[in-house]
Amino acid sequence: MAKGGKDARVTVILECISCVRKGLNKESAGISRYITQKNRQNTPGRLESLKFCPCCFKHTVHGEVKKSIT
Repeated sequence: MAKGGKDARVTVILECISCVRKGLNKESAGISRYITQKNRQNTPGRLESLKFCPCCFKHTVHGEVKKSIT
């Protein structure tokens, strides 16, 4: 059983940084998004990962979006 009320694992959304900088609408299908999990205790900051973006057709940096899935 886990100690305390907060879970260590949270689900986060990673979004392509270069697509966001191009000025595309965030609700459109033109932005690459990945869903993953991170440990809140080991990684308190924002998560960044190198993933393939099908909109840019290359590997780009995907950064953590502000809101997370519960």
